[in-house]
Amino acid sequence: MTVAADSATGAANLVQSVDWLAIAPPVIAASVALLVLVADLFTGERHKPLLGYGAVAGLVAALAVLVPLRAGDRSTFCLTDGTQACSYTADHFALVIQALVLGGALLTALLSIGDTRKLPAGEFWFLLLASAAGAALLPAARDLATLVVALEVASLPAFALVGIKRGDRRSSEAALKFFLSSVVATAVMLLGVSFVYATTGTLHLTEIAARLDEVPGQFDTLTKAGVALTLVGFAFKTAAAPFHFWVPDTYVGAPLPIAAYLSVVGKAVGFSGLVLVTVIGFPSYADVWGPALAVLAALTMTVGNVAALRQTATRARSAVRLLAWSSVGQAGYLLVPIAAAAYSSDEQIGSTVAYALMYAVVNFGAFAVAALVARSHPANRLSDYRGLYATRPLAALAMGFFLLCLAGLPPGIIGLFAKVTVFSAAVDAGLGWLAVVMAVNVVIALYYYLQWTAALFRAPATDPTAEAVEAAPTAHRQRVPAPLTLAIALTAVAGITLSGAPQFILRFAAISLF
Repeated sequence: MTVAADSATGAANLVQSVDWLAIAPPVIAASVALLVLVADLFTGERHKPLLGYGAVAGLVAALAVLVPLRAGDRSTFCLTDGTQACSYTADHFALVIQALVLGGALLTALLSIGDTRKLPAGEFWFLLLASAAGAALLPAARDLATLVVALEVASLPAFALVGIKRGDRRSSEAALKFFLSSVVATAVMLLGVSFVYATTGTLHLTEIAARLDEVPGQFDTLTKAGVALTLVGFAFKTAAAPFHFWVPDTYVGAPLPIAAYLSVVGKAVGFSGLVLVTVIGFPSYADVWGPALAVLAALTMTVGNVAALRQTATRARSAVRLLAWSSVGQAGYLLVPIAAAAYSSDEQIGSTVAYALMYAVVNFGAFAVAALVARSHPANRLSDYRGLYATRPLAALAMGFFLLCLAGLPPGIIGLFAKVTVFSAAVDAGLGWLAVVMAVNVVIALYYYLQWTAALFRAPATDPTAEAVEAAPTAHRQRVPAPLTLAIALTAVAGITLSGAPQFILRFAAISLF
């Protein structure tokens, strides 16, 4: 009788109530992805654009669900053994990153509407929404299994999106390079996860943190190897050097909206994973991941900025390539507060979140203007932006503002404050050498950002040999799709608002997000 009662109690403990509101953001994105894919089967070519607007509506709904979750006090899929370990937690960190990735996916959708005529519409919107669902799941994941699954759900559709251009050799090569390098990084990460599981006996991050303090001495080397290898997969997603080699070719080969998506949402996914495994899962091994991330930060920002400095203005697609290398340099800045968290008792992760929010807004804006210029200048060279103010003054002003924000110069006040916040995190943690490296790189970046900004307001080039090919497309003003105009306007308004009231995002640097 007692055995039967215990069995009944154990069975009852296995049945959990799911907090559907907590998991609603990724669930809505995934559900709309399936609906769009099925609707594509019954939609004629004439009505294919409606699929894009359906995707936009789904992303808006996923963002709206974050409002009732703003308290950040929900968890679900928890263990029933009294440890209170949960696999999904909708805390403030998760909600902020979910807002970033879903907002980024929404802007990507706006950039893509009207440019999917040569692409399979149903597949494109399905892949974008599926990737957004994985990106929204990852920051709320609190065990290594869910983290790996979310990372792959966000990544696998991205491979297909990069190579979705039919008959484009550059796109196919970019997708293949992205896929192969990502698979290797994931395999290394899974090896590290297996080492951590072997030494701790659990996959939940809070439980791992508790058990790492009790690892027997003979397993210490195995555990350190597991910690280091686990970081590799997330370092790849952040485009941290030396795992950055896929970025330039992938961004150039991908459709421009997808390059913007990878530069913001892809990085948010990688940084979220890094934050979770280091700060929540591996705090006992800060002496392993702290120095490693500090070196990665210095190397990444230096490689990215020096490579961006070397871009030739007349090279085809040099504008996108410069933004790609710039994103690598920006990734180095984003790594600084995470490395600082290993050395300081103060909460430094908020600085990374604040900087990521600033970067997301202005970088998407820069890609949106690049998409506008590409409509009349398909080669998208840096030289094509010369004299943009004479033909499209509002677009030139917006692009100049975005570049100054990335450089950290007025009137891009939010860019300046975000860099100061990251710089302060390094100084407060005693990483003076890293702060010096960051300061040098900021100066290097000023050159190419200001050079591009100045070109926007110069007189248009008159050399017939240099501009003859581009003269025909610019002879008449092309009509700009309303969604593209809306994307530029939204990012510009958001950037100006944040520059006028930077406390909206800088407050994250002063509070605990977990």
